[in-house]
Amino acid sequence: MKQITTFILVLIASFSFSQEMDKEQLLALKKANDYVYEANNLIGKEDFVSAEMAYRKAISKQPENIAGIYNLGNSYYSEGNFEEALYRLQEAAKNAASKAEKHKAFHNIGNALMQNKRCKEAVEAFKNALRNDPTDDETRYNLGIAKACEEQQKQDQKDENKDDQNKEDKENQDQNKDQQDKEENQDKKDQEGDNKDDQKDEEKGEEDKKEGDDKKDEEGKPKDEKEKKNEGDKNEDKQQPRPQSGQLSPQQIKSLLEAMNNQEQKVQEKMNAEKQKGIKIKTDKDW
Repeated sequence: MKQITTFILVLIASFSFSQEMDKEQLLALKKANDYVYEANNLIGKEDFVSAEMAYRKAISKQPENIAGIYNLGNSYYSEGNFEEALYRLQEAAKNAASKAEKHKAFHNIGNALMQNKRCKEAVEAFKNALRNDPTDDETRYNLGIAKACEEQQKQDQKDENKDDQNKEDKENQDQNKDQQDKEENQDKKDQEGDNKDDQKDEEKGEEDKKEGDDKKDEEGKPKDEKEKKNEGDKNEDKQQPRPQSGQLSPQQIKSLLEAMNNQEQKVQEKMNAEKQKGIKIKTDKDW
């Protein structure tokens, strides 16, 4: 009996607590809806700042208030703040409980993405919207525009890549041409240098030949040898002084002495011969 009484008391307490929670939730929902209503009126008066504050109060009272989140995203979209609008609309799509709510959220997500030129992502957003409401012709129309935008962006990307490739190819061609011109100029300079060296060698050879010709006489004999011979003759003349007029040269004296010696030897031989015969003869000097 005691246990039954305790169980009943717990049920009564739980029911009372549940009623209190329901009352608080209902009160929060009512306040949130009041703020959303107020914000909608302010948007109608184009008072965006006050409307934004009212929407934020509604969300703070009930964080999962779809109407407040969705309408706040739409107000951002109207003001051109597409990034903030996209964030709020994605939050609304996440918290949406019905297909109708999801369809509206994804539809406007697609519009926000199109405004940001994110066409490929917009295509997926519009597809999600049609999955929740296939009968919406406006979403289907926007999907077609998003697809065309995506294809155009792909083509633009291809053209840009092609232009970049052409630019890169042109730069490579210019670099190769510059390198080729550089090498050709270097080869030309080297060739000119070789020609100059050959010309110098040729000129030097001609000079050496001319100098050699200058050192030869008319008969083709080296002048150096002739000059050396002449110089030798001159030196010999210097070493052997010529006799003056009225005097005998050393060579002549030597010849006379040899002749006298020969004559004296002949006389001596003759005298020896006479001695042997016993006849005495007289010898006279010739000089």
